[in-house]
Amino acid sequence: MPGSEHDGWLFLLMSSSLVVCEVDESLKEKLRKFRFRKETNNAAILMKIDMEKQLVILEEEYEDVSMDDLRNELPERQPRFIVYSYKYIHDDGRVSYPLCFIFSSPMGCKPEQQMMYAGSKNRLVQTAELTKVFETRNVDDLTEDWLKNQLAFFR
Repeated sequence: MPGSEHDGWLFLLMSSSLVVCEVDESLKEKLRKFRFRKETNNAAILMKIDMEKQLVILEEEYEDVSMDDLRNELPERQPRFIVYSYKYIHDDGRVSYPLCFIFSSPMGCKPEQQMMYAGSKNRLVQTAELTKVFETRNVDDLTEDWLKNQLAFFR
């Protein structure tokens, strides 16, 4: 029946705007430097949202980190943003160092947290000037094979 309470909630959900968080200034600078790093090892920047400040902030930096190590650092029920510099050895022996943006948004996250991260993802990707953007709902997916499969689309 039109005008039911259910319709009102649906309208409220559809009309509520997504929160787009700003990116912390010091994090912007760190991301800029990370893009131009000279090291050839795998490295990562792990980011989270400060819910009160509605700000994307640095959580941790990792040098010489594998996907397995990185996966073990992620919280089970909280979203995270990751920028990963990966030493990619192609089938033909060429080596490249793609910068990958990974949005980890595991099942079981709080809906408001989920929405704040989802709403802020594009701004962070634009700020970091990245093109290889991947998403997973299952932290266990984050393996080197998973990453190679994702990167295969960019050949």
